[in-house]
Amino acid sequence: MALTTRGGAAGGDPAKAPSASDPSLGFLTKRDTEVKLPRATRVKNKTPAPIQITAEQILREARERQEPEIRPPKQKITDPHELSEYRLRKRKEFEDVIRRVRWSVSAWVKYARWEEQQRDFARARSVYERALDVAHRDHTLWLKYAEFEMRNRFVNHARNVWDRAVSLLPRVDQLWYKYIHMEELLGAVANARQVFERWMSWRPDTAGWNSYIKFELRYGEVERARAIYERFVAEHPRPDTFIRYAKFEMKRGEVERARRVYERAADLLADDEDAEVLFVAFAEFEERCREVERARAIYKYALDRVPKGRAEELYRKFLAFEKQFGDREGIEDAIVGKRRFQYEDEVRKNPLNYDSWFDYIRLEESVGNKDRIREVYERAIANVPPAEEKRYWQRYIYLWINYALYEELDAQDIERTREVYKECLRLIPHKKFTFAKMWLMAAQFEIRQLNLNAARKILGNAIGMAPKGKIFKKYIEIELYLGNFDRCRTLYEKYIEWSPANCYAWRKYAELEKNLSETDRARSIYELAIVQPALDTPEVLWKEYLQFEIDENEFERTRQLYERLLDRTKHLKVWISYAEFEASAGLGGEDSESEEKKNEVDYQEQQIERVQKCRAIFERAFDYFRTSAPELKEERAMLLEEWLNKEVSFGDLGDVSLVQKKAPRKVKRKRPIPTEDGSTIAYEEYIDYIFPDEVALAPNLKILEAAYKWKKQKTGDDDE
Repeated sequence: MALTTRGGAAGGDPAKAPSASDPSLGFLTKRDTEVKLPRATRVKNKTPAPIQITAEQILREARERQEPEIRPPKQKITDPHELSEYRLRKRKEFEDVIRRVRWSVSAWVKYARWEEQQRDFARARSVYERALDVAHRDHTLWLKYAEFEMRNRFVNHARNVWDRAVSLLPRVDQLWYKYIHMEELLGAVANARQVFERWMSWRPDTAGWNSYIKFELRYGEVERARAIYERFVAEHPRPDTFIRYAKFEMKRGEVERARRVYERAADLLADDEDAEVLFVAFAEFEERCREVERARAIYKYALDRVPKGRAEELYRKFLAFEKQFGDREGIEDAIVGKRRFQYEDEVRKNPLNYDSWFDYIRLEESVGNKDRIREVYERAIANVPPAEEKRYWQRYIYLWINYALYEELDAQDIERTREVYKECLRLIPHKKFTFAKMWLMAAQFEIRQLNLNAARKILGNAIGMAPKGKIFKKYIEIELYLGNFDRCRTLYEKYIEWSPANCYAWRKYAELEKNLSETDRARSIYELAIVQPALDTPEVLWKEYLQFEIDENEFERTRQLYERLLDRTKHLKVWISYAEFEASAGLGGEDSESEEKKNEVDYQEQQIERVQKCRAIFERAFDYFRTSAPELKEERAMLLEEWLNKEVSFGDLGDVSLVQKKAPRKVKRKRPIPTEDGSTIAYEEYIDYIFPDEVALAPNLKILEAAYKWKKQKTGDDDE
């Protein structure tokens, strides 16, 4: 009952108890946890206000309402007792700061300056000394200390500080400059000079030497300045120091002295990396002195000595000089020099760029300086291709060819030309590849020098080391021109031995023997040739052999050759050629024509016999294509066409009807074009030939086709 009463007291309806519905809220209600957002205000009146406020007014009002800055009250000291208290308090503050930041130079300087304002110089000096004990390597502290002494006219103290500073920090130029400036202000020129000498003993940079020279010139000590310049260029032997020295002499009108300075510099610094600047300045000096030839000589000397990669400005100046003072030849030399510089830059970047070498050589050949041309050729051929592959050597080898032709034709140095050819042939790796052109050019050069034995030796070495067809052909041509037929036979034998499949060698060898009326030799060569297992152009060889026998009127041998050829191939052209031979056998000579006119009966019999033999060949060919090669319909049609033309040419002896009844009928057909995946998506038209012997089978084919259609139709009816 108690539990029930307490449950009823809890509120009865559980839906209204927030803790029961959401235990995470604890003793809070949902109303307590709601976030109340401000309601958006709606602007009802959007018209502009009658009084507009600008940004300037807003800033001015903010400035006016700003509260004044709080400043400490001014303290007024009225007696010595208050002054001593003030000083004691300030010194205590400075000492506390120094105790906290002992290494802060600014704190020490503020302390010393305050003591200086109190006119207590001894205390200020003491502060500086204490600061130097902490940071004696800080040159700004020394500067502040010395300036303090100078401000208060303690000259000896200032000298003491400067001496200590430059002794301790001799590499800080600012200390030396300030020290010398003080001495100059005091008028102590001797002391300033002494300080300069102390500084120069430390071998400073060019700025220190220049300031010393300017100091002496301010007081008119020209000889002293000249002596300092001598020490300066000895200490810093650079183009800019010598140029400055020469300009110093030039300002005082000492032209010879200035020239001697430039000459010393040119001898001493010719190989310096900045020598270009020196030579340009020297040449411009000579231009100003109206010494044009001297300036030109300097430019040319510089162009020979300065590396091409650093002579761009030099070439530009030289070209401008020649345009101003030179004649046409000089201007051309300058332009050549500029182009030479460009080519040098190209071949330096890529020594294997042979096109750049060719352009460079053509430039030098247009100038005509033999020594320079040979130098460029030697530099070019020294860049041998890195790989022993012919495609890399094909451009390179023309450098040697041009070099040899230059030595022979332009320089006319025979021995040097011979050496060029010899060195080139020695350099080529003949075991991997060779250049027949080089062998032939070397041999032709020796022939031009009437040295036939040397030419034969070169060509013989070529055949022995790296035989090529060009070499054989040229060697045979030379010997044939000289009438050495035995040597030609030997060379042809070597040629055939090296390349037995080369029909050109066999044909030319047989042609040589035929021209020498050696019929049996020529026939033997042809026989050896046609029995070779492999030939590059056998059809040409057989054609020439057949023509050779026909020219010799050996008709039986020709027929035997045709039969042997038909054993090897049954090509259409062979059949037609055989038939043409039979149709014209015995009609070629004038003697046979005279005999035929004498005996008209025999002539008629021979004509009939030729027609019969020709027709027999055509019938054999037709039977072969009909029985052994029925798929070659087009060839059979072409054969019948040739046969028909031949029957027409026979005239009364011909029988055209014999061929016409065998003639085919042309029919257009379609056949599918198979694709890669095997499907058929397109068709192409072609011409088919239907011969009379195939037409006899056509009715049977039509009956079979009709039967197939009837069966298909019957099957469809049963399914229905």
